Amino acid sequence: LKWSPQLEVLSNKAIGCFLTHCGWNSTLEALALEVPMVAMPQWTDQPMNAKYIQDVWKCGVRVKIDKESGIAKREEIEISIKEVMEGETSKGMKENAKKLRDLAVKSLNEGGSTDINIDTFVSKAQSK
Repeated sequence: LKWSPQLEVLSNKAIGCFLTHCGWNSTLEALALEVPMVAMPQWTDQPMNAKYIQDVWKCGVRVKIDKESGIAKREEIEISIKEVMEGETSKGMKENAKKLRDLAVKSLNEGGSTDINIDTFVSKAQSK
């Protein structure tokens, strides 16, 4: 499979979690669609995004990496998926994902922070 319509897949109600490399676009798409995440970052900004997913936003978990090999083992991926799907904290992760989505929508609405910031930016750019 060369390409998958990720937004379409993530918006399907059958999706209980998203195993992600934590690229920024993928992270935002999962947040926008209230999908809890299993984080497997690879490089650049991805480890920081994974930290936010697990420790700040609390809408997912990061897969533990084997210290000797530096690889995520199958068992650890399974543990992480189960934690997001059915663990004690899974309900809270789903609630946090919904809260983040609601905040994002609010910021985009008229009078929201994004709306205000764009208007301010355009006004300043036009005044120069």
